[in-house]
Amino acid sequence: MSKLLETVKQDIIDALNNDQLVLPSLPEVALKVRDTAEDPDATIKQLTDIISRDSALSARIIRVVNSPLLRAPQEVRDLSMAVSRLGMNYTSNLAIGLAMEQMFQATSDMIDKRMRQLWRLTGQVSAMATILARQTAVVGAEEALLAALVHRLGALPILTFAEERDDLILDNITLGQIIDQLHGHLGSVILERWDFSPQLSRVPRDYRKFDRSPAEADLTDIITVANLIVLKDSTSGWSRMDWTKVSAFERLALPNDREDPLYAELEREAATAQAAFL
Repeated sequence: MSKLLETVKQDIIDALNNDQLVLPSLPEVALKVRDTAEDPDATIKQLTDIISRDSALSARIIRVVNSPLLRAPQEVRDLSMAVSRLGMNYTSNLAIGLAMEQMFQATSDMIDKRMRQLWRLTGQVSAMATILARQTAVVGAEEALLAALVHRLGALPILTFAEERDDLILDNITLGQIIDQLHGHLGSVILERWDFSPQLSRVPRDYRKFDRSPAEADLTDIITVANLIVLKDSTSGWSRMDWTKVSAFERLALPNDREDPLYAELEREAATAQAAFL
């Protein structure tokens, strides 16, 4: 392990423990959407009014509703129709997740490029996770969607930290190793501070624990398998993983053979749907 890697990792951990690490705040629109969705007396119109104040978010939601992911029987032309079709829970999870995109911004070209790559991967995993949720019926599609959209959120404070360090901006390999080793823990810390459910908050910390043994299939399993499918032909370490050693497949009642025809079918379906997030 390089000296720079060990030094920066410790700097980030110390900053986190001393409340000096800048963690992202939940976007204001996402906070308002969540508060409204959790209010038993709130109406779909109130939720629509909140989202409509953010024109970019409104357009993205309509785009997702019209994508192959949701298979709308007829084209949805406005936000009110989109929210009515999705319902309060699905709309709120989708809006919260899509609002995260505004945090994937940087001032340096190298960090900005990494953030755009990260959001692209997030979109690919989100499409696959939604499809897997429907395939397995383990969790709701809206839960899988939100979990996928936030599961790599912990990379953001690391990238923000790196913008102030020329040595990291110039050392792409070391930065990648730091993100790989720390983003899971940081992601869970962020979601816990945002008061998300324990089930969602533990996804970033646990989705790479391939030998997990929960009593039954859960949200983390969906995100684990979604990543394995999306990255199976990549150059990342995920592509070298032996699927027979990943316990999530058995819990989800899915084949652990990456060449199984099911995965080619799921990939085709996801490919047509992921554009809605990119």
